Amino acid sequence: MSDEREPKRRTSHRPKGRRFSRRTRVWGLLLVTATVVGTGTALFVNAAEGESPKAVASIGPTTAPFAPRFAQSGLVTNEFAFLHPGEPRSKLSRDWITTSGSLFAKDGAGWTGVPDADDTGPDSARHTDSAVFRLVTRRRDFGPVTVRVRVRLDRPVTTPRTPARDWDGGHVWLRYRSPRELYALSFRRRDGAVVIKRKIAGVGRPQDEDNEGYSTLAEGRHALSYGTWHEVEASAVNQPSGAVRLRLGIDGKTVLTVEDRTPGPLRRPGGVGLRADNTELLFRDFRATAGAS
Repeated sequence: MSDEREPKRRTSHRPKGRRFSRRTRVWGLLLVTATVVGTGTALFVNAAEGESPKAVASIGPTTAPFAPRFAQSGLVTNEFAFLHPGEPRSKLSRDWITTSGSLFAKDGAGWTGVPDADDTGPDSARHTDSAVFRLVTRRRDFGPVTVRVRVRLDRPVTTPRTPARDWDGGHVWLRYRSPRELYALSFRRRDGAVVIKRKIAGVGRPQDEDNEGYSTLAEGRHALSYGTWHEVEASAVNQPSGAVRLRLGIDGKTVLTVEDRTPGPLRRPGGVGLRADNTELLFRDFRATAGAS
């Protein structure tokens, strides 16, 4: 993900009237979300399970565990809901935000659906757009945190708008503060590498919409098998020195660990999530808990 650029995305979801770029709308919606979460209670709909709206309280100084559940089937949320949160047809989740692609429930697991690169519409009935899949929690209070999740990936594909890239595969997000401030821990890439990267706002090229500013902190080799379940652990813990210690584990084995000695804003809490590129991803037993693994 050092120099990757997101494929140019269609704009058929754009409402009538004054036009704004996708980047502007993404930043505006993320700002609203962060403001709501950080200042009190918010009302979200768990559309996947058909629940009525509930007030979700902001979390105090001690981070509560996060262990979302999935139904047996159905759309949980998608990019249409992110771009149009007030639209009656939008499927909103009180746990997740999908800034690109579609999140489905499948047999009690989360699922990207079969990846393609076409607009989802409100219900993702014909297309998923999950060749570029971006999923983050609504909560942004995860400081020292360990994410544990079971994952199953199929072999990477390509689409007319998403050609093969080395970084195609699955990644965990930690300390997600915005699309330009986060840690990305890659647990399976097309090239067989495992990588820990950092993204800081203001570094890189503005035209690389969602991906400017990636810096590689650690890299190794660990090509987990496709089509089978694996356990992934990813953690970020602040150190007394001012550094952030990052660890990636796969199937009970530490495959990468590194200290980011210049984390800047990434010492502060953020969201956690998953990213997939050109890859069908199933995940279950997602759990985020305070502290190191």
